[in-house]
Formats: sequence, structure tokens, C-alpha cells
Amino acid sequence: MECNNCSHKDGFSDKNCISSVPIFSNLTEEEVCQIAEITISRQYKKGENIYLAGEKSDRLYVIHIGKVKISRISESGKEQIIRLLGPGDFMGELSLFTSTILNSNAEVLEDATICVIEGEKLRYIINQNPTIATKIIEELSMRLQNAENLIESLSLYDVEQRVADILLKMAGDKDEIVLSMTRKDLAAHIAMSQETLSRKLSFFQEKGWIYQIGHRKINIL
Repeated sequence: MECNNCSHKDGFSDKNCISSVPIFSNLTEEEVCQIAEITISRQYKKGENIYLAGEKSDRLYVIHIGKVKISRISESGKEQIIRLLGPGDFMGELSLFTSTILNSNAEVLEDATICVIEGEKLRYIINQNPTIATKIIEELSMRLQNAENLIESLSLYDVEQRVADILLKMAGDKDEIVLSMTRKDLAAHIAMSQETLSRKLSFFQEKGWIYQIGHRKINIL
């Protein structure tokens, strides 16, 4: 089977979008085309919402280009960033298995191209290929583990420990961090105000632990 209808007039390929997603990595060419045929691409500008908590959805959203933050807002208006997503990541997956309303917000951090897949038709394809469901479960398990780690950090660590912990995680085996989010979003991710984060980063720099370069780069000393 050839993917004759997988591309749009502007040259964008739904097939390329689908192929970049780990949960679809083991599909055959024909199966990729089946999903591409039930996929539409949408363009979002920075600051736009893809969906909001409280809405109903029956779609899987796949990021082809750009970055998206998933967050929740407390009754007091405080934002908690759950995770940050980039190309190849997906969201809205819970709507494939349950009829519950969305409980988080998805906001675009930089101009993005999102592939939107119809849930009902995708469920039919999943029934024909259970491997997709297995990979979705694997991804959800990883997200659950990350959520548990975040809860542990927020519960057991004080402010300085949380800042140190997130810096070390972002640095990995490197000595330099290039922030992929604003400091406001970083602060929200570790449950503190932007002012508190700035004070702690300045304190770390005074101690000689880090060196800040502009608003995006931090060297671990």
C-alpha cells in the first residue's frame, strides 16, 4: 500500500509526524498510512491553548514541531506544571481509554505543528494492533514514575534542595544548562514563585556553585 494521501498541499506529511512517535515505531508502512489518513495537522502560535481542563476530548495530539507545557491550576490560581513536551511526544491519551473530561491544560510554548488523531478511529486500529496500546501503557508508566518523583521532591525537599535537584536533573552529565522554558515556568514546575527561584539562583551563584549567563544559560561549577 502506498501512502498517496499522507501529504498535504503545503508539503507537510502526516506520515512523517506519525513515524516520529515512539508508540507507533513498530507499525508497518500500511498501518502508518492508516493512522495518517485519520490525522489532521494544526498550527498553533506561542501562548495558544490546545485544550483546557474541563473540556471533553476524543483525540490524541502528537507534537511534530514546537514545545507544549501540560499544567494544572489550583483553586487559588496557582499553576503547577506537570510536564514539558517536545517533538514526538503525545498528549490526550487518557481520552482513548476513558470518557472522563480533561483535567489539565495544554499550552504552546513556541509556535507548533500538532497532529490531531481521531480517537474513535484510532481505537479501532489499536484493537487490530495491540502493540500500540502496550507502548502507550509503557509511556504512561514512565510519566507516573516521573510524577511520583516530583511529588516526593515537593513533599520531602526544602526550597534549596528542590532548586539543586532540578538543576542537576536538567544538566545530566553536562556542565551547562540551556533552559527550554522561562524561569517563571521552571519555578511553577517545582512549586515556588519566580522571585524565590531567582533569589536561590543568585544565592547559588554567590556560593560559587553555578554561574548564570543571561536568562537561559546556567553553568554548573
